[in-house]
Amino acid sequence: MCLTYSHMGMYSPPVPRASTTSDAFNAVAEPRRRDILNYLALQERAVGDIVDSLSMEQPSVSKHLRVLKDVGLVNVRRDGRRMLYRTNAEAIRPLHEWTSTFERFWRHQLNQIKDRAEDNISPSSAAKSDFNPRRKDDLNRNKN
Repeated sequence: MCLTYSHMGMYSPPVPRASTTSDAFNAVAEPRRRDILNYLALQERAVGDIVDSLSMEQPSVSKHLRVLKDVGLVNVRRDGRRMLYRTNAEAIRPLHEWTSTFERFWRHQLNQIKDRAEDNISPSSAAKSDFNPRRKDDLNRNKN
């Protein structure tokens, strides 16, 4: 049995996916690239440091760094034979600004949940509660 609804004319051909190097949003869609960006956030690092710290293969790290460099999220400089990478804060700013919209949304949602929960606990129902919190010391006293 086929579950695609093609017999009903509802089948849509797949939409081509945007290249990972088309913009910063597509580049950070890959979790390992986000891991690399997090690791580079504090200081400039060599490829070998990234490989060792994130337990990734060197070719994979190099590929991800190339994508991040192509979209401008990291900068690279040569120090002798080593290539040192660091984050480009200005290029990351649009990502931060976009995600902060959702941060505000979730903060608002969580505050509403907290307010509802506090409204459901009236002072009279709290006084009638059978809940008796115990301390660790109370348990030790009962054993002796």
